[in-house]
Amino acid sequence: MIAGTPARSGRPRATSRADLERLGFELFARQGFDATTVDDIAGAAGIGRRTFFRYFSSKNDLVWGDFAQQLTGLRDLLNATDPSTPIMDALRHAVVEFNRYDDVSVPWHRQRMELILTVPTLQADATLRYAAWRAIVTEYVALRKGLSPSDMVPRMFGYAFLAAAIAAYEHWLAEGETELGDLLDAAIRQLERGLGEA
Repeated sequence: MIAGTPARSGRPRATSRADLERLGFELFARQGFDATTVDDIAGAAGIGRRTFFRYFSSKNDLVWGDFAQQLTGLRDLLNATDPSTPIMDALRHAVVEFNRYDDVSVPWHRQRMELILTVPTLQADATLRYAAWRAIVTEYVALRKGLSPSDMVPRMFGYAFLAAAIAAYEHWLAEGETELGDLLDAAIRQLERGLGEA
């Protein structure tokens, strides 16, 4: 139970990842990320801490959602690309599609990314998540160019594409009007002028 919050009689327990995410985001918006505890989220959901940890290994994990599964989707998009497609076009298409959300999901995704990009605790956690994202891009470029993922050019693609995506996201959060997909497309096209011949 959240301190100072009366019990909500008759409210069903929240026992799905989606329910816990929704409640977590509501509490983060009201109390702030750092001030919200796992106990707060579990109490609002009407479950115990142990049940919470069946769904998420930490409060940070709740914010990121099922990121590992999402990364599988990015890898699948790249693997499904026609090998004759230029690398920059293939990567741009995959990154834009990977970050496409329906209208209902956009406000939640915006809140998620505001937390990830502004809360210091989550920024530290992001280092490992971003490394996994970069690795997918790096491995794809290495395969297409017949190089090792440890070679400089594939690594450069991984870092550069991540930087372009983060820049697009930060602009999307600050500006709030342009579609995220359009910003990602524009950022990668800008990047292409520097990496297209690498």
